[in-house]
Amino acid sequence: MTWFGKVVGGTFGLFMGGPLGAIFGAALGHQLDRKAAEAVLLEAEAKPGERQRVQAAFLTATFSVMGHVAKADGRVNEAEIDFARAMMNRLELPEETRRAAIRLYGEGKRPEFALDGVLDQFQAECQQRHALLRMFVEIQLESALADGVLNGPEERLLLRLCDRLRFSRFEFHTMRARMEAERRFARPGGRGYQWGRREVAGSHEFSLAQAYTALGVSPADDEDAIKRAYRRLMSRHHPDKRVAQGESESQVAHANEKTQQIRKAYETIAKARKF
Repeated sequence: MTWFGKVVGGTFGLFMGGPLGAIFGAALGHQLDRKAAEAVLLEAEAKPGERQRVQAAFLTATFSVMGHVAKADGRVNEAEIDFARAMMNRLELPEETRRAAIRLYGEGKRPEFALDGVLDQFQAECQQRHALLRMFVEIQLESALADGVLNGPEERLLLRLCDRLRFSRFEFHTMRARMEAERRFARPGGRGYQWGRREVAGSHEFSLAQAYTALGVSPADDEDAIKRAYRRLMSRHHPDKRVAQGESESQVAHANEKTQQIRKAYETIAKARKF
């Protein structure tokens, strides 16, 4: 069972409380009373632990706020919906959790959505996990940029979000500049993995032979095989997934370095073979 699987049954919404719990409960439409909830917990033999609680808070806030950001300009477009689906794929959500995420997205679009309360509770649950907050802000910005334009209502909402989370506006604007540059200069073959890119540290250059080895492919493999290998490795090592799984800062940093190496290897091969 994946990290969010156990809380889909309803115990998260009942025991988290606050705006996050209310949104989760509304999304699932559960009508469990307290005694029924206690029976569920006794059967499970344990309340959600701290790590699971943080992960559940992250998922609930991420998809509900994503829906709210998408609706900021009055309508949700196909690009924003596609991005939400892509994020579910990136986090490898199982089917039941995907259905919950879709409902959370819908809750975020409602006019009465309690944005400030959700953000306040999410920050409290995250405590000092800056990497998780940064990932959250990055996802919301990526969602807003999904259609290629960050319009006025979306920008104002994102800045309000940063202020509420005590997330630096300077860091936000730096993140935005990077994403917009990547959108301008990314090659068509790399678009599927431009979301959530991190700055590449260092100036290590791969030889072509090293690049093939890094991706686990050979010069005899065709373009499709190389792209499949690249996508598989990126999915396996993506730091966003590690953050969402509650791994330590050092583990996330290692995953970040690994994805940089994988990306550099792919770019070296793509440049040499002109695809």
